[in-house]
Amino acid sequence: MNPTRSFSKTPLAVAALSLCISLGAQATDTFDSATNLLTLASVSVGGAAYTKVAATIHSYTLQGTDSGEPMTDSFDAASKLLTLGRVVFQGNTYNNVRATINTYTLLSATNNTAPPGSGPSTSQRIAAATTTAHSASNPCAAVAPFYWEVGDKTGAQASGSVTSATHATVYTASSVMGIASASKWLYGAYVAQRRGGVLSDSDVKFLTFRSGYTNFSTCLPGQTVGSCAAFLTNGEHSNTTDGQFFYGGGHMQKHAELIGLGSLNNAGLAAEVASQIGADMGLDYSQPQPAGGAVSTASGYARFLRKLLNGDLAMSNLLGTHAVCTNPTTCTSGQALATPMPANESWHYSLGHWVEDDPVVGDGAFSSPGAFGFYPWIDANRSSYGILARKVDAGGGYDSAQCGRQIRKAWATGMPQ
Repeated sequence: MNPTRSFSKTPLAVAALSLCISLGAQATDTFDSATNLLTLASVSVGGAAYTKVAATIHSYTLQGTDSGEPMTDSFDAASKLLTLGRVVFQGNTYNNVRATINTYTLLSATNNTAPPGSGPSTSQRIAAATTTAHSASNPCAAVAPFYWEVGDKTGAQASGSVTSATHATVYTASSVMGIASASKWLYGAYVAQRRGGVLSDSDVKFLTFRSGYTNFSTCLPGQTVGSCAAFLTNGEHSNTTDGQFFYGGGHMQKHAELIGLGSLNNAGLAAEVASQIGADMGLDYSQPQPAGGAVSTASGYARFLRKLLNGDLAMSNLLGTHAVCTNPTTCTSGQALATPMPANESWHYSLGHWVEDDPVVGDGAFSSPGAFGFYPWIDANRSSYGILARKVDAGGGYDSAQCGRQIRKAWATGMPQ
């Protein structure tokens, strides 16, 4: 067995997922080695047929090739084994190329097997999500009280307030709260919209937290974007961390200053962000920090998520793109230095948002959990969104994510978790 490697390392590996892929009389599949974007005309997964499949491949292990007649493209979700029936590369034909896809982000796919109306009914999904949110035996019990909501591009489909016997607060869709790092998704969407969906290499580096501005501490409420960037060590650049993932607010703070937002105070920053992603969120800022200062409500943030599902924002087509490795314990040396996620989970980070694609517990959802417990997400199929809203002092983002992923699974399967 060959070790895990990038797709550009060996000719056969590139052949396995290259621009030269062809499958007999079937439509041509493609692999862009610059972006690691794999597109398959069709593939079989667990007996279901999917077409128009697009995925970003982060890591793989080449297993080899088999002789015999070409098989149908297939992917075994349990073993993560991808088999490509016929590959033509540099004049040579390879049949049944096999590779284990260790980590990937599914961007889109069309299920051509499931008949219309198959899967859980809406009432089953609502019941399952509600039971899961109110459970006393799953991770949701530890984060009560909170408000939760699941919906699709048309609006909220299920929601509720989970109370706590030890905390009198009751959160609702209209509860105003600081959303901490959930602000990052908003700023990423703002930049994408301002750029017309075409980001520069510099934008991508800043928005995936590899800019080297890794000495950020905080902003003060009365500062501007620029004065915060110059405050204490916030604007100091580190050559040592440049090019490596380092989670923090300094990247976006400096980026905002560089693109001309330095003079904006809280109200000015809110107005500027709203000018690109919409004023219907009721967005405010408690400090002029693009990465963590936003104040919103669950209902306001849900409007933003529905815009992403409807394709109304440039970020809709950029979800999960340019994703980088984030876990210092599992990434290749030189890729990552600091992450807020536990060492036993390996997510990727895209443009101001996470991709929850851990090989063990991940489901590929896009999200942006905040330290105060606000947790918004869009499922990997881009068919539904969700929010878990609460306000704690600090460190509550991952705990909210653990509950949120259970609600998300309950909604997807129609089974309580």
